[in-house]
Amino acid sequence: MPTLSDIATLIGCPPPPDGGRTVTGVAALADATPDQLSFVTSEAFAEQYGKTRAGGVIVHRKLRLPPPPDGTAALTVDDTELAVSKVLELFAPPVPRPPAGVDRAARVAASAVLGEGVAAGPNVFVGERAKVGARTVLHPGVYLGDDVTIGDECVLFPNVVVRERVTLGSRVVIHAGSVLGTDGFGYRWDGTKHAKVPQIGTIVVEDDVEIGSCVCIDRAKFGATRIGRGTKIDNLVQIAHNVQVGPHCIIVANAGVAGSAKLGAGVVIGGQVAVRDHVTIGDGAMVAGTSAVAEDIPPKAIVSGTPALPHRQSLREQAAIRRLPDLVVQVRKLQEAIEKMQNAE
Repeated sequence: MPTLSDIATLIGCPPPPDGGRTVTGVAALADATPDQLSFVTSEAFAEQYGKTRAGGVIVHRKLRLPPPPDGTAALTVDDTELAVSKVLELFAPPVPRPPAGVDRAARVAASAVLGEGVAAGPNVFVGERAKVGARTVLHPGVYLGDDVTIGDECVLFPNVVVRERVTLGSRVVIHAGSVLGTDGFGYRWDGTKHAKVPQIGTIVVEDDVEIGSCVCIDRAKFGATRIGRGTKIDNLVQIAHNVQVGPHCIIVANAGVAGSAKLGAGVVIGGQVAVRDHVTIGDGAMVAGTSAVAEDIPPKAIVSGTPALPHRQSLREQAAIRRLPDLVVQVRKLQEAIEKMQNAE
């Protein structure tokens, strides 16, 4: 088990006086025991901080807090969340995975190529001419269609579906139940019915992307739907055909991005955001949760609301709407006063 000094070195802060104390885990301020570590990210937790029994607490150096209780070491850092994430890695149990090799209950096409150390669990299906990179892990029930290409050291959790001709880079993680390569939602009214528009394109997911559970990413009508390197996609997100997502974006749960929209580098999309088709969101822009993006957003802008507007403007409009009931009463009183004046004449 690591000591307080080990953890201080890991997160880049001076070792505490009692640095030899062993740490067995991480817990909330109110629950932590003397052999556990905790953390505080806001002055709102000052009271809990003053009463904690934790052996050590990771604290943002800019917080104004009372001295820690006796027996509790304060480990001051510039980024509390980042420090906690490093500590959690020390205590994270290993994720169960199938052993290297192909399980007897898996089906791998004779023309498929599996790299060194690939692990394919029960009921995995690998289609014709598929290529799977070294040390990639395919958990039970994964489906890889024909001509799929998977890079090195990827992890596909149970029941992930990657359909034909889709390409994944290296170190891509896809959580359970996600589907990549469904046809884009394209139809055209021909006078009698909705005629399907063939979706003959593909999907390219670049290196170091992580995709949550039950995410759907549609193949392009032609060309490629693209997810840029380092992008992280939360659960239950819909990415439509021909969408271009830049590198290092964050897309939070229940968001939907319509066809041919373009997200620049480092874009943040909040939960339940709807992005209209063919919209461009500039580099570094942020869209607050439940917003609806109907027009292009410039780089580094922060927008919110329906339709999405600059955040401060949206807040002013929401505040004005909340005042409407009182304004209606005031207008009614003014009307009555005017009517009385007119009748008096």
